[in-house]
Amino acid sequence: MFLGDFRHTLDEKSRITLPAKYRLELLAGVVMTTGFDHCLLLFPQQGFERLADKIDNMQFIGREQAALRRKFYSDASDAIPDKQGRVIIPDELLEYAGITTNVVIAGLGKYIELWNPEAWAQARVQMQEYAAQQDLWSKLGI
Repeated sequence: MFLGDFRHTLDEKSRITLPAKYRLELLAGVVMTTGFDHCLLLFPQQGFERLADKIDNMQFIGREQAALRRKFYSDASDAIPDKQGRVIIPDELLEYAGITTNVVIAGLGKYIELWNPEAWAQARVQMQEYAAQQDLWSKLGI
């Protein structure tokens, strides 16, 4: 399970070093793709394959499903971390997320999000406001 957030810097080859606590789950490979709110999603290879199975087994009815399949697969890029736990982020994905030098790596349970630090700071404020407005903690029985 991926928990916490970390700040890292891209190196000159557009690589990020994955947090040490995540590396064992990511040794077999990762898949990155565009996410929501201009972040990137990073899945363990097996997690991406499970999600791909769900998408592939969707009833193919119309444009919504076609758009989902196109976005899910055409934006995706796979990689195998090197011995230091680094992976290259393709330029198209960096541009989409507005990531230039610094990146926030946020664990979200079964996957990871990669964020521009300023966008992450704004998203955190929005998350807190939404959670308070919707009284999410009490809905979870907390």
